[in-house]
Amino acid sequence: MPTIERLAPGDVRGAALWDEFVFACPQATFFHRAGWQEVLRSVFRHDTHFLFAQEQGRITGVLPLAQVKSLLFGNALTSLPFAVYGGVAAQDEAAAVALESEAQRLAQQLGVDHLELRQLARQHEGWPRQDLYVTFRKAILPDEEANMLAIPRKQRAMVRKGIKNGLKSELDPGVERFFALYADNVHRHGTPALPRRYFETLRRQFGEDCEVLTVTAADGRLLSSVLTFYFRDEVLPYYAGDDEAARDLAANDFKYWELMRRSCARGLRTFDYGRSKQGTGPYAFKKNWGFEPTPLHYEYQLYKRDAVPQNNPANAKYKLMIETWRRLPLGVANWLGPFVVRSLG
Repeated sequence: MPTIERLAPGDVRGAALWDEFVFACPQATFFHRAGWQEVLRSVFRHDTHFLFAQEQGRITGVLPLAQVKSLLFGNALTSLPFAVYGGVAAQDEAAAVALESEAQRLAQQLGVDHLELRQLARQHEGWPRQDLYVTFRKAILPDEEANMLAIPRKQRAMVRKGIKNGLKSELDPGVERFFALYADNVHRHGTPALPRRYFETLRRQFGEDCEVLTVTAADGRLLSSVLTFYFRDEVLPYYAGDDEAARDLAANDFKYWELMRRSCARGLRTFDYGRSKQGTGPYAFKKNWGFEPTPLHYEYQLYKRDAVPQNNPANAKYKLMIETWRRLPLGVANWLGPFVVRSLG
């Protein structure tokens, strides 16, 4: 059986070996990268437990975990907070079993309410699961025009409308313009914004694998922006924000087309549109782009609760909180937001 070790925070050599395994492991995702440990610890002050299986000096599996404690939302050990994918990435069953066993032992030792593994594939038929989320992934064709024609006609017309409106896209060196659009966008939806420092840390931690693309109108007005991750041959637009004028000018469609067009030119092969809740506007938007949903398998071990937690805006008990948040001045919401959102994960 493999031995289970922990990646110590600040261990540069260990992090390099961890990432070497992650980039080579088919089960691994961008959210398995070692850099998330520094992000979660430095920005949100969460305790992290980045476990790896080792045999004869070689890493054979990884399981990044973080503990999120909150009076409002409970106490959880999760792989991984603020990530849409997680769980075990291993080269063999022995490593996977050993990592999950250690995670369950650790969860009980820490006294958490539950253990949550956010996986792309179902692993345990007997574990309670969350069926709310799906992901949207599609191949990027090698030819730009072929990618344009693969977009269904109605949505393709919106992309062409954005082009006709003279919209422009450019890569930003920082997160200033992105954060202004993002914070205003989530405020309109009644949810707290992640702190600006989080996005700055992502850029610093992941370097060229974390990019900001911003769309402006012909007259220079700021319309839309997206923060994107790159992993192997995949592109993952992850956080986005839009001005209220973006809809009429088709800036949102233009933004994602520009990202796809640029990814095609780079030779990338998969466009990952990310997670959405079933029955929501983002879910319908991605379907309209010709992407088909694939269920995400979030599995749980429950220790101090009777049911899978529902800490999301779809939960009716948060309706009043959402309406109240919308009424807060934007500056106040941006100040309070980090104190709330750090506990959501």
